[in-house]
Amino acid sequence: MSIVSAYMVPHPPIAVPEIGRGEEKKIQPTLDSYDTVARHIAEKKPDTIILTSPHSVMYGDYFHISPGVQATGSFAGFRAPQVSFTVDYDTELRDEICDICEKKGFPAGKDYERDPYLDHGTLVPIYFISKRYTDFKLIRIGLSGFSLRDHVRFGEFIAEAVKNTGRRVCFVGSGDLSHCQKEDGPYGYKPAGPQYDERIMDVMSRGAFSELLDFDEDFLRDAQECGHRSFCIMAGALSGMRVQVTPLSHEATFGVGYGFAIYDNCLLP
Repeated sequence: MSIVSAYMVPHPPIAVPEIGRGEEKKIQPTLDSYDTVARHIAEKKPDTIILTSPHSVMYGDYFHISPGVQATGSFAGFRAPQVSFTVDYDTELRDEICDICEKKGFPAGKDYERDPYLDHGTLVPIYFISKRYTDFKLIRIGLSGFSLRDHVRFGEFIAEAVKNTGRRVCFVGSGDLSHCQKEDGPYGYKPAGPQYDERIMDVMSRGAFSELLDFDEDFLRDAQECGHRSFCIMAGALSGMRVQVTPLSHEATFGVGYGFAIYDNCLLP
C-alpha cells in the first residue's frame, strides 16, 4: 500500500473542551474541520498514522523518531490531567524508516530520547481523530534545525519506507501557523504574522508543495510560525504523487493561525 491521504492540521489545546471550558466555541470552524479530518481518516482505515510534531523531541542536527513500543500522554500541563491517551507505535515501519536513513547517511533515527511522553502537538490531533477512529498504530516524528529542503528529503525517505512495508498510512502534519497576528494575542502583533498565514494557506490550498521551499528563513522566524517544517516533511512524503486538495478552514481568533487541508487520492501517476 502507500500513503493514502495526508492532512494539514493545527494543535490548539484550547480546542479540547476539557481545556477550553467553553472558549473552544469561539473557534467552531476549527472544531468542525477537525471532525471532518477525523471522519476522513476513519473512512481511509489506515494501519498506521505518521504524525510530525514541532513539540516532539527536537534537535538542531538530528530528526528524532520516537522509540519504544508505546507511549502515553495527557493534558496535565493544560489543567486537564483526566484527558490522557496511550498509543502503540508501529515498530516495523519505524525501523524501516531508520534503516533507510542510516543507509543513506541521513541524520534521523530513534536515538537520544529526552521525553517519552506524548506532546500536545501529537495529543490534540489524536484527541479528535480518536473520536472517529482508533484502530491504528502511530509513528511520532520531531522536526530539526536542518534546512527546509532536508525536511522534504526526510519525507521522501518516509514514503520509501511505507512502500517497502506495504502499510496503509495516513500522514498528519501537525503545526500551528503564525503566532503573532493580534495585539491582544499571546505573542502580540507583527505584520509578518498575517502575511505568513495568507501565503501558507494559498500554497497548501493549491497543493503547491514546491513553493514551501521559497519561504525565507528570516521571514519564518519573524512570523513566529510553528508548523512549516512539519508541512515540508509531509510534502516530501507526498512527492511524486497526484493529490486532490480539499482546503478546509483557517482562522486566527486568538492571534495564532489554525489551518486545515486534506490531501486525498495519493496515487502514483
